Amino acid sequence: MNFSKPRLLLLLASFLLIGLYLFPLWRITLEAAQFPGGLRLNIWISKFSGDEGGGNIINNINILNHYIGMQDIEPDAIPELKYFPYVVGTMISLGVLFVAVDKTLGYFLWSAILSILALLAVYDFYLWLYDYGHNLDPMAPIKIEGMAFMPPVFGEKDLLNFYVRSYPRLGSIFLFLSVAVSGLACWIKWKDK
Repeated sequence: MNFSKPRLLLLLASFLLIGLYLFPLWRITLEAAQFPGGLRLNIWISKFSGDEGGGNIINNINILNHYIGMQDIEPDAIPELKYFPYVVGTMISLGVLFVAVDKTLGYFLWSAILSILALLAVYDFYLWLYDYGHNLDPMAPIKIEGMAFMPPVFGEKDLLNFYVRSYPRLGSIFLFLSVAVSGLACWIKWKDK
């Protein structure tokens, strides 16, 4: 098998997706006086974790959210955490298959599908944050008329006495590198043709 530059790049793009299994995709940090150092919620492809270890971070956030009427975060009830690992595994397998077939259409298909999936993942994340921040229990102990408690998808924001930061982590960087490298593979393959 001739390993041309486009083939090597698409293979690299495929294997970069392994980083999504190894590193968190996103982190939301809640800072307040009563939590020195803040509460850090790491969002992985298939789970949540925090600096406190295990599920403690989820319990602490759920206790705080109860006061303002936000839903509990229940990882087992989030279907994306179950099927995203399979979607990524399928993309890795397809990338290897398209490298073996070595057709220009395969390169473009893989890059386009990955780009669309990355955009859909960010949109899905936005929808979850919107739902958690706006779909509040009307019987909550603390109610502020017209106030939504949606953390930012990207950036920083004051929410009552909390300062919230939301930024990508290493898993997202692997994903966006994969998109960029696959785009480069497509361009070189098209140019060479």
